[in-house]
Amino acid sequence: MFSMPPANGSKPAAPAAGAASAADVVKDSSDRAFMADVIEASRDVPVIVDFWAPWCGPCKQLGPIIEKVVRAARGAVRLVKIDTDANPMIASQLRVQSIPAVYAFFQGRPVDGFMGALPESQVKAFVDKLVALAKQAGVGGGADDMLEEAFAQAKEMMEGGDLQGALDLYSQIMQAEPENAQAYAGIVRCLIAAGDLENAKQMLAQAPEAIAKDKELANVRASLDVAEQAANAGPIPELMEKVARDPNDHASRFDLAMALFAAGKREAAVDELLEIFKRDRTWNDDGARKQLVKFFEAFGQTDPLTVKTRRRLSTMMFS
Repeated sequence: MFSMPPANGSKPAAPAAGAASAADVVKDSSDRAFMADVIEASRDVPVIVDFWAPWCGPCKQLGPIIEKVVRAARGAVRLVKIDTDANPMIASQLRVQSIPAVYAFFQGRPVDGFMGALPESQVKAFVDKLVALAKQAGVGGGADDMLEEAFAQAKEMMEGGDLQGALDLYSQIMQAEPENAQAYAGIVRCLIAAGDLENAKQMLAQAPEAIAKDKELANVRASLDVAEQAANAGPIPELMEKVARDPNDHASRFDLAMALFAAGKREAAVDELLEIFKRDRTWNDDGARKQLVKFFEAFGQTDPLTVKTRRRLSTMMFS
């Protein structure tokens, strides 16, 4: 049985490898936990320590900026936040004179730092420098590689027909990164592939504002549009028989292309539309070419089938 991802507030499944690390890159710490959270942790990945206090105005400016930049690094660095009012010992040992004060540790020792609230561009440059330092040392890489593996695995599951497995994996990534457009689009693709077009439509309508206009969701909207078109295309055997009887029955061939698309036979669907274009490129107000353009939007502009079909279409147009 194909089930939807858990609704907000329900108990999440265990995160996928790579997803959890992306969610755990920012944490509060203390004098007592400093050795484990910073010194030991920095042997694997650079750790930034933000010394702050609740009464500090500049700290409130810097905090959200540095958290945003660290999360964007997707596990290549970590951030540890220490309230100096509650934990004065480490700040004293490091001779912190004023806050906010930021120190970066790598391989057990301090390697960089700055004082005061910096703009986002300078904080990003600071983090990028630490990422580069880790790469020079042959460590780091963060969650990016693991996330790519998770996405590749989910795609392979979808192509192999394991829609529930792919849905679960995309959902786990979303639990760690609620605004990951690729994972959100993956969930919608699973719903479309399962024929659950109503839930797919609802998910697209409820997409978080931060990703609603992302190209991943634009592509999946196109997929949903095509899937809705294909829903009433008719049975493939019957349509194939009609086309075999009359190769110039372009309406039936068009419906066949849509039915093939709905069945996941993308290349066969493309071939039927190209055949219409080859036989009568003006049919139905250039309908075959226009539908191919919708397919390209659904596949994605860099998809190998899109690239291949564009070449074939171009050759036909200028031959």
